[in-house]
Amino acid sequence: MQAVPASLVILGGGVVAVEMAVAYTDLGSAVTVLVRGDRVLPRAEPFAAQEVADGLRELGVDLRLGRQATAVHRDADGVHLVLDDASEVHATELLVATGRKPRTVDLGLETVGLVPGASVVVDDALQVTAVADGWLFAVGDVTGRTATTHQGKYDARVAGDVIAARFRADPAAAGERAAVEARAGAERSAGPWSRYRASADAGAVPQVVVSRPEVAWVGLTEAEARRRGHDVRTVRYATGSVAGAFVAADGYVGTAQLVLDDVAGTVLGATFTGQDAAELVHAATIAVAAAVPIDRLWHAVPAYPTVSEVWLRLLEAAGC
Repeated sequence: MQAVPASLVILGGGVVAVEMAVAYTDLGSAVTVLVRGDRVLPRAEPFAAQEVADGLRELGVDLRLGRQATAVHRDADGVHLVLDDASEVHATELLVATGRKPRTVDLGLETVGLVPGASVVVDDALQVTAVADGWLFAVGDVTGRTATTHQGKYDARVAGDVIAARFRADPAAAGERAAVEARAGAERSAGPWSRYRASADAGAVPQVVVSRPEVAWVGLTEAEARRRGHDVRTVRYATGSVAGAFVAADGYVGTAQLVLDDVAGTVLGATFTGQDAAELVHAATIAVAAAVPIDRLWHAVPAYPTVSEVWLRLLEAAGC
């Protein structure tokens, strides 16, 4: 689109659909969002998805859940969609945000036995598993592991360390030789959470949705944790009740939730909604990635008056 349309229909209910709905509404478009499922943000906690849906409607977005287009055509008047309930929607422009897939069609993957158009499967060292001799690595969206810029950079750092340790020129100096061999040995024996393995991809990936309210989460949702067999307990607190929220914004509205492993006493996941929720998620990422016991987290005292005090309230709710 070369200009802000007077009206816009967005197909999809994921992160891109939600963020574009907010952005174009702010720019002045009349926005309709058609979601095939029964909620937006299907990978987020249900309470967060509901808050975002409510926020979209408060912005004036025509949010229609459980609806999908069965026919689309464009004419001089714009885009016309027929929905599965026989109703029609008209708009100036249409934005399709129904998901992404790796763009691997034109990379020549077939020359090394890989399938063009499919994800390039890698192990935690970011080595492509289907190519012999271990010379091919992949990072970023093409792997299908994550689809965020920050996690792609993380994978690239791990891959760089692995490559530097495995593939090396023979150093001339004895001191350099010892350092090179030490790195190679460390990589060969590397386990999870070493600098040579992208362990965070499996359960410590932070995600931020620039919506209103903003949403940020990391780790496992309650449903994911239960599917993986954890003994799960959740605690939740209204973020707007802490003193720092009154400093951050008038009428601050938001929610914080921790998903706890009740046996291990650690944080499996965390979700925050509200203004600048993204600024709360890094502390949760550290707690998840390091499996910090909640009894120890209780000693990480939040400064007063900040929104981070919600951590204290959550831990108190957890019994600390």
